[in-house]
Amino acid sequence: MAREQDKESDKQALLKEMECHKKQMLSNQTVWRKANLSCKLAIDNAEKDELLDGGDTTRQRKVTKENLAQSASGITESLMSISRMMSQQVQQSEVTMHTLGTSSRTIQEANEEFKSMSGTIQLGRKLITKYNRRELTDKLLIFLALALFLATVLYILKKRLFPF
Repeated sequence: MAREQDKESDKQALLKEMECHKKQMLSNQTVWRKANLSCKLAIDNAEKDELLDGGDTTRQRKVTKENLAQSASGITESLMSISRMMSQQVQQSEVTMHTLGTSSRTIQEANEEFKSMSGTIQLGRKLITKYNRRELTDKLLIFLALALFLATVLYILKKRLFPF
């Protein structure tokens, strides 16, 4: 998804989120491996102790089976816990991605509206400039018409008052 993003900041945010999840996954794997190894070591130590202690073999087998069952259930619990944590991380990532997608769409819509408003503002500017030019032309024509009118009035007055 980071490669598909237009904005560099969105791309960086997605890459950072991916790195965070990758680190969490590696951490979970490490914890799982350590738990598995510690359980294996505990089982091995228990078997060694059993071999070294000797004693009643049927009783020791029963105790060993109980210990194995307990350690297996402990391992199962640990694995289930890790699985739940990973599931929660995946769900959180999905929510984050959905939120990021929604905010990206909102930003794109706002950008498109801004572009549309920019065109409208430029058109308004052109119209105002055009009307200012027309106003200047109209004032010049009115001035010329007034001058022609006054010249006509003066001509008529001159002919009537001074008929020579």
